[in-house]
Amino acid sequence: MKLHLTQSEGNHLITAYSGNSISINHQAYLHSLIVMPQTLITDWHTSSYEQLNLADFEKAATLKPELVLLGTGQAHHFLHPKIYAPLTQQGISLECMSTVAACRTYNILMSEGRNVLAMLIAQ
Repeated sequence: MKLHLTQSEGNHLITAYSGNSISINHQAYLHSLIVMPQTLITDWHTSSYEQLNLADFEKAATLKPELVLLGTGQAHHFLHPKIYAPLTQQGISLECMSTVAACRTYNILMSEGRNVLAMLIAQ
């Protein structure tokens, strides 16, 4: 699925998603990643939502986003609140959705100037 936004104004824009490939500013990545408007973390090696742990959300919390979008792969999955407690403790909301939905939502929120973080699991 190609995603379109007229301009990213120097921010990280998700330009495509095809199951195992996520493109940021037209650069394809064949693995999971974390993206924010001004930050791209490509060494996040989670390949399924079952692998998520407290450390993943501690890392996300240190980036101080307004909101975290978790793309859980092809299907939508919920997490136990204990796993994402580091976000809750800092008042950061977590929204779980399929990865394609998280890509679309990230682009919309980013284009509105929001400090959104997307944790995208490529499957």
